[in-house]
Amino acid sequence: MLDVTVIEDPEAAAVSLDPIRARLLAELAAGPASATMLAGKVGLPRQKVNYHLKALERHGLVELAGERRKGNVTERLMQATAASYVISPLALASVQPDPDRFRDQLSARWLLALGARLVRDVGSLITGAAKARKRLATYALDGEVRFASAAERAAFIQELTAGVSALIRKYDAPDAEGGRDHRIVVAVHPTVKEQPTIKEQPTVEDQQPAQEIEQ
Repeated sequence: MLDVTVIEDPEAAAVSLDPIRARLLAELAAGPASATMLAGKVGLPRQKVNYHLKALERHGLVELAGERRKGNVTERLMQATAASYVISPLALASVQPDPDRFRDQLSARWLLALGARLVRDVGSLITGAAKARKRLATYALDGEVRFASAAERAAFIQELTAGVSALIRKYDAPDAEGGRDHRIVVAVHPTVKEQPTIKEQPTVEDQQPAQEIEQ
């Protein structure tokens, strides 16, 4: 099972976004299971679960993990092909973001367009490398920093821009034979804080004394 995979096909994306099938994917990412086992977890008849599993299998989102005998029946154990999935902008090719339409280094929407292109391009590279059975050379850096003020943040951006630009000028070899172009994306954005879990409000029954509930 892959850690993460990119969904590029529009039909596969639609299949994965169905609430029931998304739930089945989550269950099968946790471990192999049969339609009978899944039926009890999602509250659907086994035949309905089988129908959804076939759709997921048809689009390569789940695969056969093994078989087992249960009485006179042979059960198919299915598992997700990845622990998590990302939908590529290629699934909405006609309306996918194009960061080349405008360039604004201070625009959050331009940053979003860059991120979408990153998902699209890396997803395509992963698909191509898998077909060619070759390793894909990539690198990523992730970190967090707290700025004392907006002025400090602006100074950081200025130094970051100058440093990365200097490295690009130093190593860029546009006329090198056998060289390969690489795209560089550097992003800075506020850290997204996790939302606190909302506790369920007690029902009227929960607030009643035990002896009243039993009556």
